[in-house]
Amino acid sequence: MSTASSQQVVHWQRTKRLMIIHLVIWFIFSFVIHWFAADTNKISFMHFPLGYYMAAQGSLIVFVVQLFFFSKQQDKIDRECGMAEAE
Repeated sequence: MSTASSQQVVHWQRTKRLMIIHLVIWFIFSFVIHWFAADTNKISFMHFPLGYYMAAQGSLIVFVVQLFFFSKQQDKIDRECGMAEAE
């Protein structure tokens, strides 16, 4: 196996792991939190029921922050594996 293909395999393994982690986080904030909305409404955050807050704002904030983290982490993986785009 050549060095280039070895680097590609490592790159893909790390990228796949990163995607799975972020998809699990996305799933939790898209579905799991809302499945338990009735229970989480008993907790208040900034004088709003937590279930309402997560549905109205919280999940969206998590998604935007997650995009920035994913982009930064993927760029780091690309650079370490020699797959980064030229600037």
